[in-house]
Amino acid sequence: MAAIVGVGRWVLHLPGCTSLKMKRRIVRGLRDRLQTRHRVSAAETDFQDKWQKAEICVAVVAADASVAQDLLARLDQYVGSDPRVVVIERETVLY
Repeated sequence: MAAIVGVGRWVLHLPGCTSLKMKRRIVRGLRDRLQTRHRVSAAETDFQDKWQKAEICVAVVAADASVAQDLLARLDQYVGSDPRVVVIERETVLY
């Protein structure tokens, strides 16, 4: 039985950020909540030097493609529901 790996990627606009320190606090909090509540691997993967832009990626491993897809859909809904961010771009891929 082969494992399914799912990857989710979100490019975010953070309209209220006025410094890198503020941005990092928001992104770190979102990343940590994704990891803790949903038991996925998550990281900030791009735009580290931009105040109002961030990219977060997550990786999930499941035995079934539908389970991985359902989890990625829940994660997408969770990221999109954060009032401090606006999702500019989203992508999910299964391997």
